[in-house]
Amino acid sequence: MSFPEQLAACASQVQSTLDALLPTVAQSRVAEPMRYAVMNGGKRLRAFLVLESARLYGVEQTAALRVAAAIESIHAYSLVHDDLPCMDDDDLRRGKPTVHIKWDYATAVLVGDALQSFAFEVLAQPETSANADIRCNLVATLAHAAGGCGMVLGQAQDIAAETAARGLTLTEITELQANKTGALIRWSAQAGAMLAGQDTTLMRDYATAIGLAFQIQDDVLDIEGDAAAAGKRLQKDADAGKATFVSLLGLDAAKKRANSLVTEACDVLAPLGERAEPLRQVARFIVARKM
Repeated sequence: MSFPEQLAACASQVQSTLDALLPTVAQSRVAEPMRYAVMNGGKRLRAFLVLESARLYGVEQTAALRVAAAIESIHAYSLVHDDLPCMDDDDLRRGKPTVHIKWDYATAVLVGDALQSFAFEVLAQPETSANADIRCNLVATLAHAAGGCGMVLGQAQDIAAETAARGLTLTEITELQANKTGALIRWSAQAGAMLAGQDTTLMRDYATAIGLAFQIQDDVLDIEGDAAAAGKRLQKDADAGKATFVSLLGLDAAKKRANSLVTEACDVLAPLGERAEPLRQVARFIVARKM
């Protein structure tokens, strides 16, 4: 299969897994908006990293799909809260009304909370791994990546930057994005090694490079992208006067930096040979994508 076909197949598998695992409308009054939030399309890039890293380390797909569903639930929760008026105040997500627009503010808060709890529930169940130590490690490391030392910290840094007396430096914005965007990408790429009880260093180094490339490309697309294709409002950071990789480096230099990070990520994978080609394709896709 081509890489787009592989990504689409992954998305379909994760969608089916989420459908089977999420609560039904009969079980919970927040089930419908939960499903709306997490099954509303998307690239499923984090899920793909989970599945491919699991394949590299010989982990059975059933377990990997559960972990992929968990990380997509955490990602969806973060987007639901990100879209709220107290955060980024967005009305559209992937071309559809955001949860707080389709329902209301309180529902969106509760849905985000429920999706976060759901992710840890899935990871903690024996079906994810027969080894309790592995399950505990998955839970602990995802909690760290998603919490006050990871994604949430990055969001707090981003909000603080909006009212700061000066714009962020390149070092500061790199740290911010390593937390806000990079933490979950790093966790996703390491998940296969964690499921196999193996060392995660190689996958962490690979994911650190692609996570930064991902955010740089996001900043590029915020300037060059198409709002209809993206399904959301663009140029928000520029309109707000916030520092981005593009504003600090310039458009051409930002693109070069992203491509350099792709090369770095691919070089890290050299010890894995051709088996890691799908992960190299992920790295290339990150800077080639248009949305």
